[in-house]
Amino acid sequence: MDLNIQYTFLPHTDAEASLTFYRDVLGFELRNDVGYDGMRWLTLGSASQPETSIVLTPPAVDPGITDDERRVVEEMIAKGTYASIVLSTPDVDGVFDAVQASGAEVAQEPIDQPYGVRDCAFRDPAGNMVRIQQPS
Repeated sequence: MDLNIQYTFLPHTDAEASLTFYRDVLGFELRNDVGYDGMRWLTLGSASQPETSIVLTPPAVDPGITDDERRVVEEMIAKGTYASIVLSTPDVDGVFDAVQASGAEVAQEPIDQPYGVRDCAFRDPAGNMVRIQQPS
């Protein structure tokens, strides 16, 4: 089989704050901005990977989930335990400095991991964990 990652989804709780973080802080390009019935979906990605995108979605909008499930999803987003993404860079320390300067919540300063990467972590405006790694 020949498969590629096209989209990955992360929830957002504030479309404008998320757009600012992913576009203005991380440098992703905005590829699509779709609104419907008071909700908003944002598609962003790296200019160097036009075939791969992150879709920022309003949380718990699937009509197939119950109110109890929706509540759990929203609680998990608030705790930062619902979703995460791992990004890669050749300069994790430089990226860390730039993202930290934006005021983003630091979850972990850059460290060398025993599994062969140097990485750091932030929480995006919705609370999602954003881990940034530099391969050794």
